[in-house]
Amino acid sequence: MAHFAEIGDDNIVKRVIVVNNEVLLDENGNESEEIGTRFCEETFGGRWIQTSYNGNFRLAFAGPGCYYNEKLDVFVSVDV
Repeated sequence: MAHFAEIGDDNIVKRVIVVNNEVLLDENGNESEEIGTRFCEETFGGRWIQTSYNGNFRLAFAGPGCYYNEKLDVFVSVDV
């Protein structure tokens, strides 16, 4: 399963959803983040970025309230 984070205009994560890997497959059967992002945008609206539950990319798993640093392409926790 793939995880995608909805990002607000302020780059704060609004929510994270799970998407079936089959949705991400391109015509060659390879997973594509771009396809998953487009699926989320067309289905739910908003801006979506894939996040890794294991922290394999984008530094950390995104959760509601986390900040997405576009320059570094990472998610970071925000202490309130």
